[in-house]
Amino acid sequence: MKAAPVLLSQLNGPHYLLADKGYDASAMRCVLRRQGTVPVIPGRLNRTRTIVYDKRRYRERFLPSQGLPPRATRYDKLAHNFLSAVALATLMAFRV
Repeated sequence: MKAAPVLLSQLNGPHYLLADKGYDASAMRCVLRRQGTVPVIPGRLNRTRTIVYDKRRYRERFLPSQGLPPRATRYDKLAHNFLSAVALATLMAFRV
C-alpha cells in the first residue's frame, strides 16, 4: 500500500484496476475514481458496508502474470523495479 499512490499517479487513464483484498482502502478507491478508473477490488470481511465489484473481471486479475516466472513480480521491493515488472506483464498480456 505504501507504493500504491506513487504507481497510481503514473497511470494514464486505465478503465479498470484489478487488485486483491490487500488493496481495499477507501482512500485508494477515491483516488481511482477521481482519475476515472473503476476499482475492481473486493472488500475485506471487516467492512461494515458491502463492496460491490465486477466478479468476472476480478477473476481475470492473474492473467497478465501467468506468462512470467514468479520471481519477476513477487519480490521487487523498489517501486521502479515493481513498475517495470507491471509494464512488462501488461505488454505481454495485450501483445503491444
